[in-house]
Amino acid sequence: MTTDGKPAEVDSDTAAAIIATARDYYEGWFEGDADRMRRALHPDLVKRPVPQPSEGAMTATFRDMVEATEQGMGTRHPADRRGIDITINHVHGDIADVHVTGAVYVDYLHMVRVGGRWQILNALWAPADTVG
Repeated sequence: MTTDGKPAEVDSDTAAAIIATARDYYEGWFEGDADRMRRALHPDLVKRPVPQPSEGAMTATFRDMVEATEQGMGTRHPADRRGIDITINHVHGDIADVHVTGAVYVDYLHMVRVGGRWQILNALWAPADTVG
């Protein structure tokens, strides 16, 4: 954001690469495509849901997400609920803050550009039907 509250401009190549990473993450999950999931995630991924008082914060790793994708965990969602809306909140050099909403999940993603490729390093998520 700029000081006037408006989003900072992101060049079109950077925006396209960030959006492609978010799409690989979501579409890879929904389609059971582990190659797309691998491409989207940084090897040091930390993914957490909103902590529940009785459970604490559970953590998923790169390996957890790739294995769950290979097992088809995301394919159980009907095709009509798989749409997503991607918002790039801020980009500063090689880091980005991205918000993804859909009928199934809401994710706040921290991305990093490593070796010219954008990857998801941190993800905080909640079911889309959670009302806060």
